[in-house]
Amino acid sequence: MNNRPIGVFDSGMGGLTVMRALMRRLPYESFVYLGDTARLPYGTKSRETVERYAVQASRALVARDVKMVVVACNTASVSLPAVEAALAPLPVIGVIGPGAEAAAKAAPSGRIAVIATEGTVNCGAYVHAIHARAPKAAVFQAACPLFVPIAEEGLTQGPIALAIAERYLGPLVARAKPNALLLGCTHYPVLRDVIRQAAGDVALVDSAETTAQAVAALLEEKDLSGRGTRAQTCAFLVTDAPDRFARVGEIFLGQPIAAGKVELVDLQ
Repeated sequence: MNNRPIGVFDSGMGGLTVMRALMRRLPYESFVYLGDTARLPYGTKSRETVERYAVQASRALVARDVKMVVVACNTASVSLPAVEAALAPLPVIGVIGPGAEAAAKAAPSGRIAVIATEGTVNCGAYVHAIHARAPKAAVFQAACPLFVPIAEEGLTQGPIALAIAERYLGPLVARAKPNALLLGCTHYPVLRDVIRQAAGDVALVDSAETTAQAVAALLEEKDLSGRGTRAQTCAFLVTDAPDRFARVGEIFLGQPIAAGKVELVDLQ
């Protein structure tokens, strides 16, 4: 039995949507979550900068004696090879592969729209990953840069959020006429209601559940699964504003986060 925790990393609070799915799927596992809140958003930064930040954050989790690192950030998942090299032989998993798998299953030969940060869209990671699984699918992309900051502000409902969603999704839906819309950023699931209103009758695909399944399979493969009846524990680390993280993070995690349980860390 391996009782070490699983490390989960994101630029901010969005990865809590992945951790929420992990907690449900893996009730006997414990977790350490790191949100690099001082340096978000990652989506507008260069690939080299994101890679440096991702390696720093992942090493900070290794210092907490984790048995695996989940890069629960689509933008940072593009830096997965660098993180894997820095942490080897520790298992590392990202969210782009599982997200592409879920999208391919939703529309294997249809039209798939991907909304994500500028960094994720510009590198074409989802286009390549989806086509590797569903070569006949037509893939369309759109960057939605304001979604991360409004999600981090807890502005997930109402006329402002809806207006932003309509601004991004109106032209995309008219052009792509998608059968499935992939939420290619872990912040986006908390905006699901306004995204659905703006996108209309299209299947929304969230990579969180598929990522949780992939993590469970990798734990079994590496013989790292925690088993038994021990209580699940969660620790939270941030690089800025722990009280705000606790307050707004509840929206993403789906349960309260005690402000006193959020630790401030420095990755420099």
